[in-house]
Amino acid sequence: MGLGSYWGEVIEVLRQIIPVYDKVNSYISLGKDIEHRNRGINGRVHPGDSILDAGSGFGNMSKTAESICEGKIAITLYDPLVPMLKNTGTLFKTTPDMSCGVFEHIPFRENQFDAVLCGYSLRDAINLKIAISEIHRVLKNGGRFVIVDLGKPDGAIARAGVTFYLRAILPIIAFAVGGRLGLKFATLYGTYKRWPKNSKLEKMLLEKFSRVEFEKDLMGGAIMVAAYK
Repeated sequence: MGLGSYWGEVIEVLRQIIPVYDKVNSYISLGKDIEHRNRGINGRVHPGDSILDAGSGFGNMSKTAESICEGKIAITLYDPLVPMLKNTGTLFKTTPDMSCGVFEHIPFRENQFDAVLCGYSLRDAINLKIAISEIHRVLKNGGRFVIVDLGKPDGAIARAGVTFYLRAILPIIAFAVGGRLGLKFATLYGTYKRWPKNSKLEKMLLEKFSRVEFEKDLMGGAIMVAAYK
């Protein structure tokens, strides 16, 4: 599981859509991205925690956690795109620590973070099994791995509905909001095809983590997951 050789194409698209990424993402999530981030993070990140925002993008996961904890957390932004990190670092009152790299080779010591947050990013892992293992490694005992992302429903009818939305409706919305750059969001379907069904993702997480809380919305097309080390 994972993007494999498709990763290079996805990263290049992400680099190009930085100017419209946040705006388009809000619309294509049907305006529920904020709600889903809050549902995923609330109660799983606490004041005093050290946070790794992995695949940080615009830092929306860590900004949500910062708001919930009234700024009393230590944030490290981690993303494969240097331009994204440079842009995102300016969006915080105090510039967080930043590091550039991929999920499969996280450059931090074992047991370093209280929580690892992945907002619409774990789906872009080159090798999902290795990515999950690396995230488990850098978490402290009792640490939480929080995922907010697209879900792939187990039921065929719901899965067909999500697939239709991603292939037919999403490009129209993305173009209306982001213009020609918005059309590049079509690569999102390619990442979805390689993403495991919800039950398979839960099983993969349970291979490394002691407990998994798995919430769904939009017929299973959106997931909020917390895995506990």
